[in-house]
This record gives sequence, C-alpha cells and structure tokens, in this order.
Amino acid sequence: MKNERCISSSHGLENHGLDPKKDTFWNLNSTDLIEISIRRKEGTLSKDGALVCITGKHTGRSPNDKFIVKDRITEDTIDWGKVNSSITADKFDLLHKKVLSHLSSKDLFIQDCYAGADQNNRLKVRVVTESAWHNLFARNMFIQPGIEYLTNFIPDFTVLHAPSCHAEKEIHGTNSEVFVLVNFSKKLVIIGGTIYAGEIKKSVFSLLNYILPEKGVLPMHCSANISAEGKSAIFFGLSGTGKTTLSADSNRELIGDDEHGWSEHGVFNFEGGCYAKVIKLSQEAEPEIFSATKRFGTILENVVMDPLTRELDLDDGSLTENTRASYPIEFIPNVTKNGFGPQPNHIIMLTADAFGVLPPISKLSPEQAMYHFLSGYTARVAGTEKGVTEPQAVFSSCFGAPFMPRNPTVYAKLLGDKIKSSGATCWLVNTGWTGGKYGVGQRMPIKYTRAMLDAALNGDLDEVEYYKDDNFGLMVPLKCPQVPDQILKPESSWDDKELYNKSAKEVATLFEQNFIQFKEFVDNNVLEIAIRAGH
Repeated sequence: MKNERCISSSHGLENHGLDPKKDTFWNLNSTDLIEISIRRKEGTLSKDGALVCITGKHTGRSPNDKFIVKDRITEDTIDWGKVNSSITADKFDLLHKKVLSHLSSKDLFIQDCYAGADQNNRLKVRVVTESAWHNLFARNMFIQPGIEYLTNFIPDFTVLHAPSCHAEKEIHGTNSEVFVLVNFSKKLVIIGGTIYAGEIKKSVFSLLNYILPEKGVLPMHCSANISAEGKSAIFFGLSGTGKTTLSADSNRELIGDDEHGWSEHGVFNFEGGCYAKVIKLSQEAEPEIFSATKRFGTILENVVMDPLTRELDLDDGSLTENTRASYPIEFIPNVTKNGFGPQPNHIIMLTADAFGVLPPISKLSPEQAMYHFLSGYTARVAGTEKGVTEPQAVFSSCFGAPFMPRNPTVYAKLLGDKIKSSGATCWLVNTGWTGGKYGVGQRMPIKYTRAMLDAALNGDLDEVEYYKDDNFGLMVPLKCPQVPDQILKPESSWDDKELYNKSAKEVATLFEQNFIQFKEFVDNNVLEIAIRAGH
C-alpha cells in the first residue's frame, strides 16, 4: 500500500526473510498509528485521548518463556540458568520460519529507531509488528532518528513481533505457546504468543545489557534524574519498588525512568519514553505521570475504562495490578533534552521489603553498595509477573536479573569501578512496609520516602547522627526533616518488638543464604561487610 507519510528504508523487509502479501506501513507517526489502531479495533480512545488497549490473559512478562540461542558466541559469555535459559539454533530456526510465514500474511508495521541516547553506545533497532498499537509502543519507548536517517537505515538488531503466532512446545522446545527468543549471531529477536507490550522493550534492553560491558559501559535497570545544580542521581529497583515514581520529581529533571548506561562520560538513557505502572495512581502523589495518562499519544495497557463515558478508573485492578502507561518522555515536563547526565553524585537502591524490617533509608559504604547491588533484595509486587498475586520477598541480582544476560559479578565489578571513579554517595531506601510485615503493617507513605530522598540528595543527611543497625550493619540516620523519628528506626514502628527481632533474623538469614553464590567471585572487603544472621 502506498502511503505518502511512510518513510521506508532501502534496506527492505526481504533482508529479514519477509515476503509481505498485504500492506506495509513504515515509520508512521503517532497520530497515524492511533488512527489505524482504532480503525482495526486494537484499542479505544479514553475521554482525554489516551489509547486504551487490553492484552488478554498475558498482562505481565513471561519470564519462563524467554530463551537465548546457545552457540559459539554465547556459550561462554551468558550466565546460563533459570533466568537465562538456552535453546538450540535448530529450534530457533524452526520457530523463526513459522514467524516469517505468519508475518508475511499480515499487514506489517515497521519502526526504525535507536536504543540508547549516546551515539557511541546505541543500537539501531528495527521493530516489525502485526498490530499498529505495538508499533506505536515501539515508537514511544525508543528514540526516533531524524527523517534524513530513515531512508538508509540498516538495523543492528531486528525484533519480529507476532503475538497471534503461537509456539508448539513439543516441536519448538519452548515451555508454552509464548516465546521470547534472542539470537545474538543472527542479531534477531522473535516474540509471539503474548500481547503484553513490555516484552518488546525488555528484549531490546537485554541486548544492550549483553553488549555494553565489553565496551566498559555499565548497563543499568534504573531511573535517573538531575538537579538544578547539575547533580545527577541513579535509582535502582525492580518494577513496583517506586523507581519510576520517585525519579519523576518536579524539582529535578528526568533523564529516564527505566534503563541507562554509565560510561566514562556520564549517564545516558536507553529509551525515548516511559513505561509507568499506573494502578492506584493519584494526581496528588504523582502529578507528572498522572498528567501523562490524559494525553493523546499515550498507550494505557489494561486500564479499566467506562464504555459509555470513557472515564478511566486507575484504581480498578480487575484486569491486572500491572496496569501500564507508555508515553514519550517529553510528556514529562521537566525532562532533559538529550537524555544525558553527568557522573552520578548519588546512587539510590530501592527495595520493597515485604517483611517490614529494613530501615527506610540508610547510607552505604562502597562495599555495601556492591553487596546490595549483587543481592538485589526486593519484592515482586502483585501483577508484575504472571501468578504473583501478593508481594513476595525475592533476590534479584543487579536489581534486574531477568534482564542481565551476563554473570551478575560482571556488572557489580563495573559498578564498583564507577563508584570509585565518581565518588558517588550510595543509599539503600526501603519503599516497602513499616510497622509490621505485609498484611500487618502498612506500605511506607510516599511523602516520607520523598522527604528522605530529598534530604539525602540535598545534603541534609550529611550532618545528622547515625546509628548502626544490629541486624543488617546499616548506618541509619536518627533524624530527617519531615519524617517522624519512629519511622526511621523500624523496630520502633512495630507493636510487637519480639516479632520484629524474629522477622529481622529471618531476613538476615535469607541475605546470608542468597550471597553464598557470589562468595568466590567478590573481594574480601565485600565479604567482610556481608550480612550474617546472628551478628
């Protein structure tokens, strides 16, 4: 189909083994893609203009359905195991052939884009989809090249997205009908069996997380922002810990909300957009993100909408607790223009402690920062992954194990080097529970978390007195502006002190058991500060 608004590349689809029998739409803008999405009944406009799309039974990532082809390139460089599962090249080729046949019979939408704001460390990515709204998602989440670069665009990697194509596990070697397969030799990702859009972005970032360490660049599952004085901060944390929320601060410019690289020149965003959780989102607590849910160009995934009035109900989690908004980063009013920031002054590690025993904020030594980076203690929040209906305490190394193909110690050593060279101050912040574990206590009020972060970032905690937590060896401030003293000391917020001590020992034991896997790979100075139950 001829479309004058399509800007196609001379490097055509035949280079990817595709022989489209129907229409192809190249690099359409957001408005065109939304119009087509509505016409094809892929989504519906809300009263305020956002595109509302429903993903069906798959409303979160499918971590057990992700595979990497094991071959001469990856055999000795991937950290094989439960997180990084292998598949043979032959099985990949079988499923790839099926995907090519499937997509060739569909209307196709193509977006050529960049992953990475740093031109020296970016990937040129082509995303081919069978639906217009998933192409809009790719356009929202990645960085658009200038029009002058599109006609001769040759991708470094290609993503073939075919949600209505299903794997046959007996034939293709998968665990289910869902598949997210990465082939580094063929520079190709194939996705199918799931409509959940997040698989597109996460697969691309897994590519960068594999490639960048060889260049001395630390890839990070983190958000980042910068103060008016030009001081930047990095926020580590898995989905649901507050990473996106806390970095969207009206007093600081946002660099990015989810994935970054840290090079010798500073921090750079991987993305051109944001993918924020919006369940129970309020205008008061998160005005920037709330405003984005009411914008034309935003995609709302699995958000409940009244079919008559088209009013959104952000509090309704009946479809999933993992409701999402995808929008261009410029929808956040105070965002950096180029996706860059200087060497970080502060590193924030966010955890959602479902046991309610970790202090709400504590200062970390460089060795403790490496320890907690490797540990990645947090909680899977309801709906982030299939089958998770309530918070579960987990350890996810590097605060992003599902997206880190290499051994976690590769990233931890890079982090240690970056901390030493930058002199950054490191903090551990608990956005989880206070006054008791999940089901007894309450989630830490966001106003207190923001007050503690503000105090850390602006230097108010530099001069206060600290005490050493007996269970975890953490240095905890005794005072913080706008935060009650009893909040700062977790045992003080519990009614049952004996139960607190018991729970703290249990969590310390979990830390100790989890870290056994890293003991032979880390320096003695990290081992010396490692958490041990009973110490």
